Amino acid sequence: MELWQVPLSFSRLRMFPFFDLAHYVASVVALKEQRGVVEVSVRSPLACWFSAMLYCFGGSVLSSLMLGEPPVAFLAKTINILLASSVWYLVFYCPEDIFCRCFSFLPLRLLVAGMKEVTRTWKITDGIAHADTVYKDACLVMVAVGWARGAGGGLISNFEQLVRGVWKPETNELLQMSYPVKVTLIGAVLFTLQRRQYLPIAKHNLVFFYTIFLVVFKVKMMLTRCATSPLAPIEAAVGQMFFGSRKTPSKVKGESATSSNGSSVCDQPSEQHHDSAKKKQAKKTE
Repeated sequence: MELWQVPLSFSRLRMFPFFDLAHYVASVVALKEQRGVVEVSVRSPLACWFSAMLYCFGGSVLSSLMLGEPPVAFLAKTINILLASSVWYLVFYCPEDIFCRCFSFLPLRLLVAGMKEVTRTWKITDGIAHADTVYKDACLVMVAVGWARGAGGGLISNFEQLVRGVWKPETNELLQMSYPVKVTLIGAVLFTLQRRQYLPIAKHNLVFFYTIFLVVFKVKMMLTRCATSPLAPIEAAVGQMFFGSRKTPSKVKGESATSSNGSSVCDQPSEQHHDSAKKKQAKKTE
């Protein structure tokens, strides 16, 4: 096989069963690492299972809701549900936690994480293609559905937390967007532009280079244990260019309160001095 044929062959990869299995393993292990999930798995296995399914199939649920389709359509994929459920059981209830200990081995964990990023690309492209069939040539719908399909697990994280009895509205992804959600949005825009022929690049080439970008930066972040997004410098530059460096309302409010308090404190000595002067003058007149 020649070098130029690699992207084309790569774009024809089948996700089931190996890549889907890696996605399920990475998702359920990430769920188990959340605070309080192990206690929920003991107290209510059904709630824990439902949370795991939202982690694994959140993109399908959210994209179906956006397109007016049944959100339970993912349950029709019986083999995928059984595979994800098997992974959930092994992660949470395997004796001596042997399953998780195996995947704590760094090379295996990197492999699973890389394969999960490959599935992200396929989810984005599938979501865009599906949206294009329902709403022909609607670019914004294609971007939104591709974004939801690729990062649905993160976008519905608040609902998943409610299943476990946790309510943290401050963790809303729209308020504090994580790196996977950001990079998925960028991918949804790129693949939508390519599908509408605004981007002069073949689909298989874009799939190949975008997936390589995802895998490389994911592995790098895991090896360096760096939580900083590689997109941070670009975000800072774009934010400075289009939105300026304005202070948040909370900071401005805090500063105004401080200044008002400072002025009132400074005024107190002068007021006291004025009152004492009045008293002295009254004594003299007496």
